[in-house]
Amino acid sequence: MSARKFTGNFTQQEPLSETAIEAAAAVLRSGRLHRYNLAPGEVGEVALLEEEFAAWQGSRYCIAVASGGQAIQIALRAAGVAPDDRVLTNAFTLAPVPGAIHAVGARPVLVEIDENLRLDFEDLARRAESSGARFLLLSHMRGHLCDMDRLMSRVAQFGLTVIEDCAHTMGATWNNLRSGSFGLAGCFSTQTYKHINSGEGGLLTSDDPDFIARATILSGSYMHYARHGAGPDPEHFARPRYDMANMSARMDALRAAILRPQIRSIEENVARWNRLYTAVASELVSSNRIVLPARPEAEGMVGSSIQFRVPDLGEAGCRRVVAQAGLRGVELKWFGNEEPKGFTSMHRSWRYVDPHQLPQTDGVLATLFDMRLPLTFSEDDCTLIGRIIREEVSEVRL
Repeated sequence: MSARKFTGNFTQQEPLSETAIEAAAAVLRSGRLHRYNLAPGEVGEVALLEEEFAAWQGSRYCIAVASGGQAIQIALRAAGVAPDDRVLTNAFTLAPVPGAIHAVGARPVLVEIDENLRLDFEDLARRAESSGARFLLLSHMRGHLCDMDRLMSRVAQFGLTVIEDCAHTMGATWNNLRSGSFGLAGCFSTQTYKHINSGEGGLLTSDDPDFIARATILSGSYMHYARHGAGPDPEHFARPRYDMANMSARMDALRAAILRPQIRSIEENVARWNRLYTAVASELVSSNRIVLPARPEAEGMVGSSIQFRVPDLGEAGCRRVVAQAGLRGVELKWFGNEEPKGFTSMHRSWRYVDPHQLPQTDGVLATLFDMRLPLTFSEDDCTLIGRIIREEVSEVRL
């Protein structure tokens, strides 16, 4: 077996463009970083970001906030989630998703996933009926979109309001409709490892004027809601301005300034990520032990990460693959680990969530591996990475 190593960095992002750097410098020179600290008649960077992202996403409204997690929390509150409400969500997701439900005083109800890492619709129906939940926080975890047409038909049967967590699917589509466009709201992250990069940040979109008015007050607008770039008419604020708490979750002008130029590159970067994904996947599929999630024809994916399973591996075999690939420079995450590690954890680590019996999800996660695909990698890099993974899997004897 070749012992060739990969020498790239799995956490190194591309540098920001000179346009973004110049925009940031202009904000810093002004000294006015708060989104509402504006000169008379000035339209600030945050308002412009909201306007431009709403236009790109195809939504009527957008507000910019401090993080993707804050976008979810605000969306839940603005949608009417109350303390002790049950909120359905994927059993396979990252901790900020059930964490957001917990933060608003509600109780997460975890739904099984299938072998393709998507919600199991039959389990969704069972848990919707048994829990009496009125809300589904749908996590498009690691960029895997459900059959959104079928899902929206199902949730209508149970009267569920859908909020989409699109942290991993900015730019992804289902039947040419962007993720975040199906439910009441779409929640996006601009954290460094997402599809546009401001270190931390979030965007919340919707076509519902009353919902977004409530969300705007919750975000911490005080009475400056007229200064938003993609907000509803003033009459929609008549009640929320008194009823909604100020959660102080605003985005600042500096982050907005560096995000605006990046919107123009999303489509190009989606195509780049998908080429990297294809290069890795082409190597992995040549192994009869490695299984990749199916990608439906209707899904326009964003391949900014890749997931695969090795169903015949036990715990020791999974640990060996992670260790040996790591020695050759390939950083794999493994979702079967009982202990949370880095950004990766599973439902039994979320002790603020009621214990769930999730045998199907547990079976999938037991041999599920995950890997980032930064745009600093080349297609040749990804071919080598895929070959290293395939070789290390083949070395684990049954």
